Order: sequence, then C-alpha cells, then structure tokens
Amino acid sequence: MLRISYIVVLLGLLAAGCSTDKKAEQKTGKLKVSENGRYLVSENGEPFFWLGDTGWLLFGKLSREEADKYLEDRSKKGFNVIQVMVLHTVPAVNFYGDTAMVNKDVAKPKVTPGNDPKDSVQYDFWDHVDYMVDKAAEKGLYMAMVPVWGSNVKSGFVNQKQAAVYAKFLADRYKDRPNIIWLNGGDIKGSDSLDVWKTIGAVLRKNDPNHLITFHPRGRTTSSEWFHNEKWLDFNMFQSGHRRYDQDTSAKETRHYGEDNWKFVAEDFRLKPVKPSIDGEPSYEGIPQGLHDTLQPRWTANDVRRYAYWSVFAGGFGYTYGHNSVMQMHNPKDKTSAYGSHQYWYDALNDPGARQMLYIKALMLSRPFMERVPDQSLIVNQGEKYDYLIATRGKDYAFVYTYTGRNMKINMGKIAGGKVKACWFNPRDGKTTEIGKFDNKGVEEFNPPGEVKEGNDWVLVLDTL
Repeated sequence: MLRISYIVVLLGLLAAGCSTDKKAEQKTGKLKVSENGRYLVSENGEPFFWLGDTGWLLFGKLSREEADKYLEDRSKKGFNVIQVMVLHTVPAVNFYGDTAMVNKDVAKPKVTPGNDPKDSVQYDFWDHVDYMVDKAAEKGLYMAMVPVWGSNVKSGFVNQKQAAVYAKFLADRYKDRPNIIWLNGGDIKGSDSLDVWKTIGAVLRKNDPNHLITFHPRGRTTSSEWFHNEKWLDFNMFQSGHRRYDQDTSAKETRHYGEDNWKFVAEDFRLKPVKPSIDGEPSYEGIPQGLHDTLQPRWTANDVRRYAYWSVFAGGFGYTYGHNSVMQMHNPKDKTSAYGSHQYWYDALNDPGARQMLYIKALMLSRPFMERVPDQSLIVNQGEKYDYLIATRGKDYAFVYTYTGRNMKINMGKIAGGKVKACWFNPRDGKTTEIGKFDNKGVEEFNPPGEVKEGNDWVLVLDTL
C-alpha cells in the first residue's frame, strides 16, 4: 500500500523541476473508459487522472513560439489535457492571418499543399493546428478539441449537412494522432440545434473510433441531460459555471446548485448506463463572480481548489482548471478583454490556483484509484454550502475534505483494519502532517490546523495500518 510519504516524494521531485522524471510519466496514447465505467484509463489499464486547463483560444491567438511556451508551462505544472476551440468563430482566423475555411463555409476547410512555416502560402490554418497538436503530444498533453463553438451553430452558421462534412474532415485529419479528445458542443445547451450536435457526435464516432467523445454544455447543465444514451458519448461533462449561491437564479430547466458542483457528479453517478463524469468548466481563477459584472469580486485560488476537491471526491474522474486571462490568451495586442481580464496570459500562468492543481492529481494517484468510491457515510457532521464536508475512499484509505477547516466527526470502520494512521494533507502546498494512530471503530473527531475560515482547506487522510 502506498503511504503519504509517497506524495511528499512525488511533489518534491516535481517542485524541484525533475523534468526527466515527469516527462517519462506523462505520455499520450489511446484512452478508454475503465471496466467499472467510472474512470478513464490508458490502453494498458493505467489510471488517467484528467487535469485540464482551458486554453480555449490557443489555436487562434498564439504564434508557434507562444504556443510552445504555454504548452511547456502546463506540462511542467502537471496538466495533461488542454481544452481548446478549433473554430471560435465562423469564419476563424489565426495569429498569422490564415482563415480556416472558404467563404465562411465550415464544409469547405481551406487547406493548401505543404506545411512549411516559412512559406505563408503553404502554412495554413490547419497546419498551425497540426503543429500545436503535435507539440502538445511531445509534452505529454492531450488536446480536448471543440470542433465549433456552440454560439456559431445557434446563430445559423452551421447546418446539419455542413456539420457532417466538417466532422468527417476533422476525424480523417486527426484520427491517427495519439492525443485527441473530442468535445462536441461548446458552452451551449444540447437542445439548441440538437440535430447538429447529434450529427457531429455520430460522424466523429463513425470515422474516428480511436478517441473519446463528450459534450461541453452551457453553464449549470450537464451533457447527460441530452446525450447520456448516445453511443458516441463516452463520458459526461458538466459546466458548473461562474455564479455564487445567491446569483444562481437560473431558469427552471437548469439546476439550482449554486456553487455545489459536487451535485452534478452525484446526479450523473446515479444514471444507467454508468459513464464517467467531470466538471469541465467551474469558476475560473480571476473571473468576476457571476461572470458579466466586472465590478463583482473575483474567484480566487481558494475557490478553484474547493471546486476541484468537491467534484473529484464526489466521484469525478478528474477536473478542469481555468483562468480568466489564460482561457482567452489576453495579450497587449487585444483592444478589449472579456470579463474584465487585467492580466496578460503569460503572467497569469503562475497564479496560485494553477500551481496548486498538481497537488490534487498527486494525492488521487497516490492510492489505488480504480477502487475509489464516494462515501458520505464516513461523515457525521456533513454541513452545507462552504461548510460541506465530502469524503471518498478505497478499501484501505479514505480522504475527507473541508473547505473551511472546521472539525470533522468521522465514522470509523469504513475502511479495512483494526487501526488507521491519520494525517492532514494541505491542498495549498501539498505537504502532509501526521496526526497519529487511531482505533478503527466508533466516532472520532478531528480538528484541522488553523482557524475556521473560507480557504483554510484540508484533507483528512486515513490509511489502514
């Protein structure tokens, strides 16, 4: 059984910049759904913890050199998936002024012979996408690609016939690359242009059997609402969104979950057939609460961590981080910025939330991952909203997360053994502190370090002795 000391060693190696060790760990290749239907695994059955970053405008706004910098940074920080739009707009134009299509028709991709970057005629929009996809593969990164952002379809720029032709073009071009994941949709309800989304999904699956497919939905919705039973949908993705509890006044057809993103996972967890679930867009670091009013307070690293641990402990197979400035690749050339972005993307790369994402990945992979289940029966005093405690466990270990550092009353005996070792794991720096050894029976109360307040988050780690 792996012990907490393994986490410390792993995180120490990564923090020390042992890039050789890390790059050996991060490889791309075929992914598939695990036998139990809850997680993703590599072709040889190794667990794959999805740690994503939203680099939505990567293909359109960055040069080759800038893309190298961004991808290298995300790889070093332990990310293994980049969520990106292929077509943000129709028409779409990249950093070099290359357009993606002929006459604004997605069924007519503009492809030129050759791909010499020194030749402005040969090097086209699609060559630029190819370059970034291949560079990501070199760095152990998967590219989770949205074929066309949802607003373009809703606005009538893409019909069902065009969608079929375009999806086949994408499948034929990228089906043999080792690091592709398809994100159908793009910030839209599946009920908007339903036939187009079903067509894209079906055509991708028919022509590209090598890669996983899901649907990236509108805020406070999940792909399972419309596509859970579609054969092309391999796993569910939800967008918990950017609203506070008091801002969640959405329409009746959406969930009134506020910031409780764990509820989406719990909801998907009950569905049949069993499929994995992930929060593909929680609140971004540095973005205004509620999204559109730039005078509102901004989400911080504290909130990013809370969304991560809540959704993963609820049963999610990974987590996608986002940053306001990075997702739009905000740079000095921009005349405006979305959602009040006040940083350039290359400065925002090192904001604390991004650096802290590695710790949850390391923690989850430090124990047998495939046997893990959510289990709230561990907790006597569960609480609600920011005081909510959430637990996950395997046969010989258990993790319990608190966002505020309040006392935990734990039902012992939920994991094997007569005694357990208890430690505190700090989500802010990845360090662990031993608490002691305890009889594995009755109710035990644990008091996290520090005062009770938002952002004083801790994970109680119990291991069978």
